Amino acid sequence: MTTIDRNRAFEGKTVLVTGAGKGIGHATVHLLIERGARVIALSRSADDLAMLANETGCETIAVDLADAGAAREAARAAQPVDLLVNCAGLVELQPFLDTTADAFDLTMNVNVRAAMVVAQACAKSMIERGKGGAIVNVSSISAAVGLPLHASYCASKGALDAMTRVMAVELGPHGIRVNAVNPVVTMTPMAEKAWSDPAKSGPMLARIPMNRFVQPVEVARTIAYLLSDDSSMVSGVSLAVDGGFQAG
Repeated sequence: MTTIDRNRAFEGKTVLVTGAGKGIGHATVHLLIERGARVIALSRSADDLAMLANETGCETIAVDLADAGAAREAARAAQPVDLLVNCAGLVELQPFLDTTADAFDLTMNVNVRAAMVVAQACAKSMIERGKGGAIVNVSSISAAVGLPLHASYCASKGALDAMTRVMAVELGPHGIRVNAVNPVVTMTPMAEKAWSDPAKSGPMLARIPMNRFVQPVEVARTIAYLLSDDSSMVSGVSLAVDGGFQAG
């Protein structure tokens, strides 16, 4: 029986991580490199990438994923990769009645369309090489739970979960597994924007049996599981990392 060294589970693997400059993406880059991966980090912020490269030694690509053409070219330039983490995302906080078409379009373009475009480039390369692979789309519990001021964001994450299922169905025959990870509020710079007010965060915390929000490294560990051979028969799932939020 082969013994798996989970501390070096990604030795010899190349991973592309979008949204790598901050939050969950940043934590994921650190974790995957610690476990032996070669990581290509993609972010809009060149400054964030420079700091990340200095911290980890990862390779970097700076690109605005709201631009579909630029996203496609960046993903193609990163090939060949064995694994993909679609972590890039943004939130525009607006009441539903005041949600603008521009904010909705931007959110969908970054949170869903960019994930599609990048995954297409990666999956095509994986198929050409005939080695299979794994893709993790970073979604949210807001894919299934309506949150005030999050109309565009919730819509985008619901769409990302649905696309994840289609990807799993179509790419599975090529040996490519596709899953989503769905955290509750995670303490990232983006979450601080949405949940820094105790009047808002208090009721949310009260709905989480573990009585705390998620740390980025906890999501990163779940992503690593879904990328690894430990989850070799797991595909098409939306895996909650929510401290029991959806159980109640």
